[in-house]
Formats: sequence, structure tokens, C-alpha cells
Amino acid sequence: MEIRNAGVLGPEYHKVLETHGVAHVYNHWSYMPSLAEQHTRMGTFTAPFTVLRLLTPLKMSYEAAKRRAEPYTKIVEKLPEMRRETVELVKKAVDEHRRAYVLVNNRSEGNAPLTIQVFSDQFRAAQT
Repeated sequence: MEIRNAGVLGPEYHKVLETHGVAHVYNHWSYMPSLAEQHTRMGTFTAPFTVLRLLTPLKMSYEAAKRRAEPYTKIVEKLPEMRRETVELVKKAVDEHRRAYVLVNNRSEGNAPLTIQVFSDQFRAAQT
């Protein structure tokens, strides 16, 4: 379940998702709190898997993120907090024997394949 209203995050929302085995989709999006803050408000994962969607920089509109990232040929701005929190949440999920899916949009850093390569390198380094 992906929400775009931070006010919904909390115990009641968590309980409904957990009762039905539905995952909260952690989204790095304009008007949501950071990924880490979302997890703090959730307390725990709610399903045997989790999903992270890296859409736009925080506090930046979709339109502004699009203008900033076009033509999507390079990383236009590294988002170190997003990167760190993504790696931490994925590691936490995997440590709990949950599958983790990370979906990256070009508007997050400018070029999704390059951002994915960074994550791949970070995950590999964490395994050694």
C-alpha cells in the first residue's frame, strides 16, 4: 500500500496492513517524510516483503524534479540520505528474512540505472 499522506503513518495503519499481510510502500517522494522516518512511524515491517519507491527528492515537486533531471543521462545530484536509508532498510528486511524490492525513478537522482548501480555496489560491499 503506497500512501502520499504522512498523517496516515502510525499504529492504526500498521495494524491494518499487518493483519492483512500487506506491505507499506516506503516512498521517497516530495511530501513524505524520509524513508527512515516512515519506518520509525511504522515500527516494523508488515509483510513478508517490502517495497521502496525512490521517486523524487524530498520537498521537491514532481515538475521541478523532472526539469532538474532531464534528459536523464546522468546523476544530477546524489541523495546520500536516500541512498543510506535505502541500504539500511533493505539490509534490515533481508536480516529479517524478508524480500525487498527497490524501484528507482529517473527523477530521484537523474538516471535510474546509475543509481541502481550505486546500490548494487553498496549491497555487494556490505556482504564482504
